[in-house]
Amino acid sequence: MTTPARDALVAVATLLAPDTPEVAARAAAALEDPAAYVREHADRLDDRGIDEPFDGLPWIALVDALADHGLLAEVDWKEAPDEITARLRALRSAPPADELWTSLAASELPTYDFLETAGNRLRETGAALAVLDIESDCYPLVLLPATDAETLTTSATAAGFTAEVLGG
Repeated sequence: MTTPARDALVAVATLLAPDTPEVAARAAAALEDPAAYVREHADRLDDRGIDEPFDGLPWIALVDALADHGLLAEVDWKEAPDEITARLRALRSAPPADELWTSLAASELPTYDFLETAGNRLRETGAALAVLDIESDCYPLVLLPATDAETLTTSATAAGFTAEVLGG
């Protein structure tokens, strides 16, 4: 099945996980056969309170696949800056900027303000910080080249979902 929404979803997955085709395959599978996806991933989806297909399932599948491959950090809306920094720094896509990570970890800002600040600071390294909105009280965070930030938000919208670049 090739549709504009599927193509856009696969484009997002490929942008965020260019060397991991499994990520795009999982997101596409959730779109193409949501009931089968729910059966196959019941344990993982149960952690999110999902037990049946719904419109946001492909986006959840993308988020989970990215997390499984070390490309997404999911943080609580009230997470401490040092914990957020540790999770972002551990991502495969994290820039090697020790001084930046150390200074961000020392922040005492509330979570959203911290994420905006981190997004601004990460731009200085050529990276962008984005959240893949899953309509929850958490922030699924990804790092990507800043030059791809607009493509991410545009493709997410075309797929029927929301990605927001933080900072800048």
